[in-house]
Order: sequence, then structure tokens, then C-alpha cells
Amino acid sequence: MVTDFSSEALHALVRGVFEHHGFSEADAALSADVLIEADLRGIDSHGVARLPGYVRLIEKGRINPKPEIRIVRARASVASIDGDGGIGLVVGPKAMEFAIEKALQTGSGSVAVRNSNHFGIAAWHSLLAVSHGCIGMSMTNASPLVATANTAERLLGTNPICVAFPAGEHDPLVFDLATSAAANGKLEIAERLGKPVPEGWILMPDGTYSTDPSALKQGGALLPLGSFPELGLHKGYGLGAMVDLFSAVLGGAAYGPWVPPFVAFLDPIPGAHGQGIGHFFTAWEVEAFRDKSEYEQAIGHWITRMKAAKPLNPEVPIQVHGEPEVLIKQTRLANGIPLQPAVVEGLKALAKQAHLSF
Repeated sequence: MVTDFSSEALHALVRGVFEHHGFSEADAALSADVLIEADLRGIDSHGVARLPGYVRLIEKGRINPKPEIRIVRARASVASIDGDGGIGLVVGPKAMEFAIEKALQTGSGSVAVRNSNHFGIAAWHSLLAVSHGCIGMSMTNASPLVATANTAERLLGTNPICVAFPAGEHDPLVFDLATSAAANGKLEIAERLGKPVPEGWILMPDGTYSTDPSALKQGGALLPLGSFPELGLHKGYGLGAMVDLFSAVLGGAAYGPWVPPFVAFLDPIPGAHGQGIGHFFTAWEVEAFRDKSEYEQAIGHWITRMKAAKPLNPEVPIQVHGEPEVLIKQTRLANGIPLQPAVVEGLKALAKQAHLSF
């Protein structure tokens, strides 16, 4: 049975758990902000359901609760940052803030990050740039779960990309997508619900397609966006590869099959090339390109025209990117965040461990 929880109560719990495990108050609050925002936007796979996984990595010594984040090198509009093994929920926003600072000085700012960990939803970081009048782009590589073209071998992560555009009186346009046919979190949700997944999401080790959400545990691999050669699988592979190159090869993080696994029961591959998980952030100041009022008028007109398109199904409204998440957030702020029983039990265990009321 699904239970609804207020965002405030969940935020307090998450914050308390992170503080119990050595985070500063500020870093614990920031980490909770990112996780709760994921649940509010309906990205349940990246919300509080991830908290037990983060805790296990902290206990294993693979997440540093008190990182000393440092700039490795920098020029006028670019920089490389070492996250010191910190949680990506903290390292990511701080790196994007540095990219924004450069954008407000030079028009654009890009930051490559190495030696980090899972950074939550990519939209959080891109929307941080929007709040400063910038277009924001964020991407990260991830544990190798995705096969490349013409192989069943896991060589890339789900490697998401998010670009967010400020839109004046409209809600920001947010393009947030995994470069695999589906994010791993969707398999986890399907497995908890005991439901099959669509064909084209998973490939078994022998190269056959599967609809079993637990197929990854049997050695299977996720497929790149496109799923099938006839539908542009090579394009999804290319997008995922580009994220890996920007996020890791450029900044010095581990790449390809050497990216550290999110699960604590698997150790990173010995002799890994690069350090930790890598991210890449860019901010572009809108006013560096054109007058803000002119831009807002143009993007507002763009949104209005897209939403005025004739629907194939009149009962399904035309929406622009980011709109579904805004509507979900409004509902969940009013009614609470729904959590599956397995997630609730995991949070109860963490609360007990941290001596927190649930």
C-alpha cells in the first residue's frame, strides 16, 4: 500500500540521516533538497528511495561526508574540479554554481568534475542556472549498465543529459533524459511493483531481448536510446558516449566500464582509468546573446505555438518539456509524496539507525 508523506517531514528525515553520517548541516540540507525535489517532480527513482544506497556507500568509505572540493585548473570561462570523493548531491551544485559565476562574467561557463558520486536528478543542477538568468546544461556518466551498438557488453552508464531554459512568465523548459532506452531506476520501480518492462529496454547476455525488470541481475544490459538498429540505436549510443567523454575523459573521472558502481556490494574495478564519477556543467547567460525581454517574448511565443498544435488524441493535452513535472510537483506539495512499502521500510531502518523519529 502506497503511503503519502509531506515533503517537509521527508526533508527532515533525510537531513538527519546525512548529519548522522558525518555531513555538515549545510551539506545535509543541500543533499535533502536535491532528493526531495526529485520526488516532488515525480522522478521517484532518484528521490528518497536512493537514500539507503548513499548510506551504504558512506559506510563502505566510498563517499566522503566532508569533502574538500578544489579547483584543479581554470581559465576565464572553464574549469576542472576535484570532488574529493564527495556525494554528487553536494559536489554537483557547487560545480554548477562555479559555472554560473563564470557565465555571469564572460557569457558562458563550463566545469568538468572528477572524483564525485551519483548527483541525483540532472534537472536540479540545470535549474540552478535558470534561477540566475542562464540556460543550464548538466550531464553525468554512471555505472556501466548499458550495451553499445552490436554488443551485449555493459560499457556505458545511463548517462543523462539535462538542458533547462528560463522562460519568463512561463515555467522553465526542462529537457531531462537518459541516453539509454530507460533509466535504471525505472527497472527498480517495475521490479518493486512486479511488472514487466517494454521490449527494447533490456538485452540478455546472449543478445536476446527481455521484459524482465530483474534481467540486469542476471547479467543483462540496458539498451541505448533507440533500442533497435532500425530505430536509431546508434544515435543513443553516440549520445551516451559523448556524455562519457565530456563528463570523464575531459575532466579526469573514470570512464566506460571503469565507472564505480552505485551499489556498495560491488567494488570499483582495480586499476580504473580516472577518479570516481564525472559530471559536466555549462551555464550560458541569456543576456550575453540578446536582450532578456526579447528572448522571453520569443520563447514565450515558441511555447504558445507548440501547445497550440492539433493533438492526435484530443483527450491528451499538448505539453512542453518540464510541464508534467511542474504539475506533479503542485499535486505532491498539496497531497504528499507517495512512497512504496519497500521504500518506507528502508527509511524506517535508516531512521532507527540514526536515532530519529519516523
